[in-house]
Amino acid sequence: MDFGNRLWPWYVILTRAGSEKFVTLQLENAGYECYLPMGRFAQKLGNRTRALEVLFMPGCLFCRMNPRERLTVLTTPGVIQIVGVGSSLVPIHEADIAAIRRVEKSMLPTTPWPYMQAGQRAEIVTGPLKGLMGIVVESKSGTKLVLSIDILERSIAVEVDEEWIRDAADEGRFARRASMRSKSIAIIPESLGEERSALRRG
Repeated sequence: MDFGNRLWPWYVILTRAGSEKFVTLQLENAGYECYLPMGRFAQKLGNRTRALEVLFMPGCLFCRMNPRERLTVLTTPGVIQIVGVGSSLVPIHEADIAAIRRVEKSMLPTTPWPYMQAGQRAEIVTGPLKGLMGIVVESKSGTKLVLSIDILERSIAVEVDEEWIRDAADEGRFARRASMRSKSIAIIPESLGEERSALRRG
């Protein structure tokens, strides 16, 4: 791996469906540092259980690169484009990559989720995701933590324990709802909020 790539920001590479792993391998072989978020979880099939591999954000991966030297990436088989505004590429902030890595490392069940941006803020106060701030929403699938990348309008949801959550405005709110099992929270990278309105993929 070309360690010089670590000096460059992360960018989002859009790929053809089903080509995410192939593109990641090709770029890594070319010396790029890539990150393809995914998790492996157990799935029950009748009396059997099998390992299920889930891509957190199908059709894309993250890559460190020099934005002025994009041709190698763009000509890699399976690559559609690099996310940007006009002719300028838009980088992903390190904090956003770090948050996704924490979710992946936690080994908690995680799946793609409908894009979210606003709601009641809350904080994770314990557990493997301690310190993450988010937005509270109601869901029928249990308590979840949803991370959103605004420039992609993509989100992922990770299952969390209800007791890990504290409402940022009212610490007692979740205690009063202890019997409920239908909450989610969404992490919105505030650093990217201003970029969303001007985004055009190119």
